[in-house]
Amino acid sequence: MFTLKKQNDRARRGEFQTVHGTVQTPVFMNVGTAAAIKGAVTALDLKDLGCQVELSNTYHLHLRPGDDVVRDMGGLHKFMNWDRPILTDSGGFQVFSLAKLRNIKEEGVYFSSHIDGRKIFMGPEESMQIQSNLGSTIAMAFDECIENPCAREYAQESVARTTRWLKRCKAELARLNSLPGTVNPHQMLFGINQGSTYEDLRIAHMQEIAELDLDGYAIGGLAVGESTEDMYRIISAVTPHMPENKPRYLMGVGTAVNIIEAVARGVDFFDCVMPSRNARHGHIFTSQGILNLFNAKYERDERPLDEHCQCPTCRNFSRAYIRHLFKAKEMLAMRLAVMHNLYFYNNLMAEIRDAIDNDTFDAYRKEKTAILGIRI
Repeated sequence: MFTLKKQNDRARRGEFQTVHGTVQTPVFMNVGTAAAIKGAVTALDLKDLGCQVELSNTYHLHLRPGDDVVRDMGGLHKFMNWDRPILTDSGGFQVFSLAKLRNIKEEGVYFSSHIDGRKIFMGPEESMQIQSNLGSTIAMAFDECIENPCAREYAQESVARTTRWLKRCKAELARLNSLPGTVNPHQMLFGINQGSTYEDLRIAHMQEIAELDLDGYAIGGLAVGESTEDMYRIISAVTPHMPENKPRYLMGVGTAVNIIEAVARGVDFFDCVMPSRNARHGHIFTSQGILNLFNAKYERDERPLDEHCQCPTCRNFSRAYIRHLFKAKEMLAMRLAVMHNLYFYNNLMAEIRDAIDNDTFDAYRKEKTAILGIRI
């Protein structure tokens, strides 16, 4: 399913074949949590923006409209009119970040909905059943996302529980894929590495779950409170122990510089709400750094958001106009800004792939990491 085509040191260039199409890696997955990109961007828009993989969330779709509704509508691909790969997050992170009252047991987690407070239970089997109803291309295993910093003793207990849950996820998804009438009987499973910021726990856990021969592996529990240095340290420690012939996914990360640095450490898949969330507040990613459209200096600026960008927004509208839309609280402001930021991230990944293909990734990394984090 995954072919490693080229490497520049630890940076990897690959192809991942799925039932919904082939993904060129490294890749950034555009986050449509509730089967929609926030900012009035459709699945059809995503194709124009160069999106290869869309990511939706199990927890949110289970609550609204209900995974049974999505199943009855033909699955998530048909429901949102997207025919390329979809990855569904297991819901584990949301259970631990949104649920104010939760009770972790061996069977799973009891918690209250953040919407209406109703009592809900989710465990490995339930997460797989929900994701099977959604029919995503890739299902993520149900894990416990540990807060950082975390006491070592608790981290050890949590990692062991996550491993036991992963084995249950694998068995349940295999059962679901064998049933007649399953939305996507070719649904794949990615396992998640945990262990807080303890290198030895991370490495041991990665070595253990690698033996399960899953379709891919993710590094979870980062960018949740630790320093950037700690995040890079853990990525550097874990990736050498991840199977070379499987995709490697860094969950919820991050900035353009974070992505480039993680690619340099051997990561293939990324996702983050940052490009769309920041765009909705007028923060724009460009080839020259980050600009804030609310700054007065853009009031009469006729230039596009990024003079080197070919996205639909930059081809047609000025900074001054989009700033006006934000100030006037017009919905179009968010749409245009989100489209640009998503295009920027997808184009960034295309540039990274080209750099690896052309053996120029080291030079690309040095040039871009010096620029892309600057606030203009």
